[in-house]
Amino acid sequence: MSTPLFDHVCDEALYSRLYRQHAQELHDFVYYKYGEAVNPEDKVHEAFMKLWQNCAKVPPDKARSYLFTIVNNLTLNELKHQQVRYRFQQLPQKSNTQITPEHVLEEKQYQEKFENALAKLSEGQRVAFLLNRVEGKRHKEIAELLQISRKAVEKRIYTALDKLREELGEI
Repeated sequence: MSTPLFDHVCDEALYSRLYRQHAQELHDFVYYKYGEAVNPEDKVHEAFMKLWQNCAKVPPDKARSYLFTIVNNLTLNELKHQQVRYRFQQLPQKSNTQITPEHVLEEKQYQEKFENALAKLSEGQRVAFLLNRVEGKRHKEIAELLQISRKAVEKRIYTALDKLREELGEI
């Protein structure tokens, strides 16, 4: 019993040879089993990409089986995804076109009121509040950006929230 020349398929020449040997066979397998709708050529390329990503784990004598398993799983996942999309498309779509002019006016008034309330905040409070609530930054990130302590950031944000609640009232 002789030992194999390679213990994995990471060698570029071996990988190329595997591609030439099995690419058409894999394409035909997907095409005949699932049809053109799943784009067999893409599935073959994805399977070979996965083989390359896991080349150190796949011995050459198992590469063909690995490729067929991967290409089959990729295709089945694609079909399942298509079913989910189809089911979602069949659901009745809710329409939000019932926005009344009163609603638009209220929204505009609220926006103006909010902007006025923001303008009344101190610069430090406004900056900390907007970085946190609009840009989604964490207190620690804001502290690093503004070069202040985390507690100072918390204080600025919470006092800004209190002032905004006071200005805006119950809306």
